[in-house]
Amino acid sequence: MSKKEPKLTLVGAGPGDPDLISVKGMKALQKADVVLYDALVHPDLLDYAPNAVHIPVGKRAGKESVSQDTILQLIRESAFEHGHVVRLKGGDPFVFARGFEELEYAKKHGIRTDVVVGISSIMLPGLYGIPLTCRGVNHSFTVVTATTAQGTLSDDVYIAAEHSPTTLFFMGLGKIDQIVKAYKKFNRSDLPVAIVSRGSLDTGGVIYGNISTIEGIIKQEKPNAPALLVIGECADLNKELEAVNCELAEEGLLV
Repeated sequence: MSKKEPKLTLVGAGPGDPDLISVKGMKALQKADVVLYDALVHPDLLDYAPNAVHIPVGKRAGKESVSQDTILQLIRESAFEHGHVVRLKGGDPFVFARGFEELEYAKKHGIRTDVVVGISSIMLPGLYGIPLTCRGVNHSFTVVTATTAQGTLSDDVYIAAEHSPTTLFFMGLGKIDQIVKAYKKFNRSDLPVAIVSRGSLDTGGVIYGNISTIEGIIKQEKPNAPALLVIGECADLNKELEAVNCELAEEGLLV
């Protein structure tokens, strides 16, 4: 039996709900010999790779995790020992997911590579009817990871707080006090805030407030991580739609 060609496929698993993975992503899993999967990947997706070796390499904020160096070593060792490695990553491999580092590493070590894009968590607000752009309201939005690799607040938070009409913050829940302070510095205390918690899972949901009230609301509601923060003019537009739906439901007009 000839040895299999070493290969790495980066697959975006989507933002939680296992049904949101692409058909191409499922096919890659079915052909995998090894699956290295993130902590936020839904476990049901591993069922598409019943004959593969499953290795958890999840990294979660504030918890003990597998280092990136170890993940790179596992990619190389698994590819040369077993053949086809699928690196299953939450969301999309190239949005705050270090996909390029893993792709570059594999290529430098002579491993053939492929990429299957995924639905990024950037799309999650739309699942709850929250637009990131809306005609007549804003013409752009900003995406910022609030926490740097060193655990400090990103300088981009201040740029967004001063200029961006709507900003989507990754890894911002634990830095909410500093984010609020940044927005208040630029006299934007009335901006609406929406926090999307637990992604597209059945346990997901949204809480609303504004820059002045959101810290107190978080203490009361205790949203679960992972969470995305949407701050800006668009963040609460869907509340009007929700109110209409409630009225229709009360009148028996909404099934």
